Amino acid sequence: MNTAAVEDATLGARGVASLDVAGKVIVDHSTTELEATKRIAAALTKKGAHFVDAPVSGGPGAAKAGTLAIMAGGPDAAIESIAPLMRDLGTMTHMGAVGTGQATKLVNQTLVLTNYCVLAEALRLAQAYGVDARKIPQALAAGHAGSNLLAAVFPQMVAEDFAPRGFARQVLKDLEMLQGAAREKHLAMPMASQALTLYRLLVAAGHSERDASAVVTLYPKADAR
Repeated sequence: MNTAAVEDATLGARGVASLDVAGKVIVDHSTTELEATKRIAAALTKKGAHFVDAPVSGGPGAAKAGTLAIMAGGPDAAIESIAPLMRDLGTMTHMGAVGTGQATKLVNQTLVLTNYCVLAEALRLAQAYGVDARKIPQALAAGHAGSNLLAAVFPQMVAEDFAPRGFARQVLKDLEMLQGAAREKHLAMPMASQALTLYRLLVAAGHSERDASAVVTLYPKADAR
């Protein structure tokens, strides 16, 4: 769900704010622009409701298993009231006031989405030197390079299995959002900017519905020597 859809669902003519929501807690699990999150929260507060921005990470598999990482921003009382429900979805961490959940999701996306591009480069390096790339996750698991992303995404890249677990268009949306947030605070984020360029190219090439790991297709293969 994009920011416009969230605003329509909450502040639109038939949105949540048009109802009697006094005393209710409204939780948004989408990844939404920070300023929109604050506008929505302010409008719902005027209606007597609490708003919690609680974006998630982990993908469809974690959602099914109830092991999502949930980054929540909102009032203490609202967080306390939703905690039992959130335990069914995964692990919730209260990051602070409204908006800090979305800010934390931007931190998450900085780490994850730039790492997709790094994994793609690493794969092409391994292939260029004749390494059996299928063994890379196992070989590096005990060291600092080992990660759940390496274990999950690297095999997809090796197998060229780009059936969507998370769409490239969603990655692009989040990177564009990240770029805007960085610009607002005059932050230099060259790695994230490069990832944004790569995903713009991927989507422009007609691959918006492929998995995010398809970014590896932008990197030419070298002959193994």
